[in-house]
Amino acid sequence: METTGPTPYDDLNAVLSDFLASVREILGDDFVGAYLQGSFALGDADEHSDVDFIVVIDDELTDDQIAGLQSMHERLYALEVPWAQHLEGSYVPRENLRRVDPSRSPYVYLDNGATELVLDNHCNTAVVRWTLREHGVVLLGPDPRTLIEPVSADELADDVRVAGDEWAKWLADNVPSRRGQGVLVLSLCRMLQTLAEGHVTTKPEAGRWALRTLEPEWRPLIRFALDDRPDPWRKVREPADPTALEQTRALLDYVRSEARHAPGTRRE
Repeated sequence: METTGPTPYDDLNAVLSDFLASVREILGDDFVGAYLQGSFALGDADEHSDVDFIVVIDDELTDDQIAGLQSMHERLYALEVPWAQHLEGSYVPRENLRRVDPSRSPYVYLDNGATELVLDNHCNTAVVRWTLREHGVVLLGPDPRTLIEPVSADELADDVRVAGDEWAKWLADNVPSRRGQGVLVLSLCRMLQTLAEGHVTTKPEAGRWALRTLEPEWRPLIRFALDDRPDPWRKVREPADPTALEQTRALLDYVRSEARHAPGTRRE
């Protein structure tokens, strides 16, 4: 049977339909549009993927709207559909979305696997804007190209620099899980590909690119990250291999060095 809907997965499409109807009811006239970005927009999603969304709103959310959205996300999370536990995204004011925001102010955000809305700048990046503008899946609303100005390769390079610094600070105080370590490796591969080519791909595609492009010393680490992708939710509870983690730190240092020498708009 042919699947009809924004994704190839009928059960996910049902969750998204519920999500969209609820969001429209809660936001009313403040609703502008709802979109998928991330791997579902870039065409490399599978049953292990997060469901990255952006809801564009006319202005800042009110307290009542946040309360309504909070209740909705708690209800969706309780559905007996695995996709419902892996929605991730932000509610973004239209004017803030239009161009890259150097201040990276926070949005109301739902993390993957969470039920509580928080303020976070996770989606306030050039990478998210580029992905949404160039490949976003429209659930409802105007073409995202009408909402977002073109994102330059230099702005994407700035994002890589910021992300590299943030990862370094995070790793100084935290030890990732086995899954987190693998995700970081593929994220670093994507950062390198973005620097080299001025566009954004999915993490698995970037891993395959890195296998073809980087020096052989990195290949075992990248191949393990690619091959270790199945059954990710069990691996969230497993510690990262210490040797792989040290190699990941070295790859991060390499990415940060490459980013410092790349063109950009915000150079120190």
